[in-house]
Amino acid sequence: MARKRIVDAPALKSWEDVDKALREIAEKEIALADIDGDMNKQINGIKTIAAQEAKPHQDRIDKLSKDIKEFVEEHKAELGNKKTMTLNFGQCGFRQSTTISLPKAKEKINEIIRKLKARKMGDCIVATEKVDKDMLRKYGEDTVNAIGATWKQKDVFWYEAAKEKLEKLQGS
Repeated sequence: MARKRIVDAPALKSWEDVDKALREIAEKEIALADIDGDMNKQINGIKTIAAQEAKPHQDRIDKLSKDIKEFVEEHKAELGNKKTMTLNFGQCGFRQSTTISLPKAKEKINEIIRKLKARKMGDCIVATEKVDKDMLRKYGEDTVNAIGATWKQKDVFWYEAAKEKLEKLQGS
């Protein structure tokens, strides 16, 4: 038996069919928005309940943490040369922390960068360069192609269902 090729005919036969399909899309988008709204209300409710249940626990943790910090700071000498006290249910102590602050002024930052380069400390400099395609598009096809990028244009299908119009019709 020879194989037969089945050609799918378009489901929509007229502009009226397209309009009906757009109406159905608008109805489904409205239904999805309602479902999302209900879901978000439920999620927010659950988050509120969870926050209320967690608050006393978090408050107690915060209080105990503060108390532990105060005690350890007062008894720091008892640690001796050690920085950590190991207990049955955990550890506490001190660790060295280093932070580096940079000035906010652009001129001062540029001066720091210049000094880093002079000391051959380029690994301390972060430079991120990237192409802004939207700006490049303004220069036109010839310039884009001349620099080695590719200019492509094509017709891209789009549609927009008139949800507002359908909501008004359903509301009246």
